[in-house]
Amino acid sequence: MTLNLRTSVRAIILDEDDRVLLCRFEFPHPVVPEGSTVVWAAPGGGVEPGEDPFSALRRELREETGLTLTADPPHVWHQVVVDPHIAPGRDGIVNDYFLVRTPHFPPRGEFTDAQLAAELIAAFRWWRLPEITGYTGSDLFSPRDLATPLTALLTSGPPPSPMPLGL
Repeated sequence: MTLNLRTSVRAIILDEDDRVLLCRFEFPHPVVPEGSTVVWAAPGGGVEPGEDPFSALRRELREETGLTLTADPPHVWHQVVVDPHIAPGRDGIVNDYFLVRTPHFPPRGEFTDAQLAAELIAAFRWWRLPEITGYTGSDLFSPRDLATPLTALLTSGPPPSPMPLGL
């Protein structure tokens, strides 16, 4: 049986102080479990038919954050989640994460606030690793254990091949 998975690209955007830029997705959204209200996730989105991953990443970042990529960033993480509740009409999702180093910037992409809201993006925030590891609120991160792969990335740099992630 062949699975119908949504293919997506995401950027781990790190500034010069190792802060990571995350989007605030508000419920209801496919990645938000029932009973939760918010998930913080890396910017990015679906790969359109005929697009390669780098073209999709460039488009998504320009639309959502205003960041323009001039080179193809390293592919650092790979996530496959088989769950029909994550992507409506699909059996699950594949997320490929790419590392983008850039000077700090205020995220403001081509999308209007209404277009961001249609994507269920309510806000952006730069997070420091200790804020993520020490977070005790009700919001979730995607991946759920974002602190572990992010710590490895900040400590050791990009892996030689994409690291597999869980939910």
